[in-house]
Amino acid sequence: QVQPVESGGGLVQPGGSLRLSCAASRSIFSVFPMGWHRQGPGKAREREMVAVLTTEGNTNYGDSVKGRLTISRDNAKNTVYLQMNNLKPEDTAVYYCNADFRFWGEGSLVTVSS
Repeated sequence: QVQPVESGGGLVQPGGSLRLSCAASRSIFSVFPMGWHRQGPGKAREREMVAVLTTEGNTNYGDSVKGRLTISRDNAKNTVYLQMNNLKPEDTAVYYCNADFRFWGEGSLVTVSS
């Protein structure tokens, strides 16, 4: 299985926290950078880069999430995580895990609302 599989989405109140997980096959997890994109409500909105983590441990974050969201990986479990803290309503989106910007999961919905 090449397609990553996300889990952990749901409803959270503003200011709350949530952690997304993404499991991938070892064949892609061990060689490609892993990342998260998101697409907010409305078809016209493009997928926004949230965070990327290379196999060397380098990270890159979108400006809107810096300081609040953290990407990490567990090599033993072939899993990448997205820890989301101090969530805001504008973080509401479908979050997609990807490997090397080529292999995409089906997405996990995160809704931030009171």
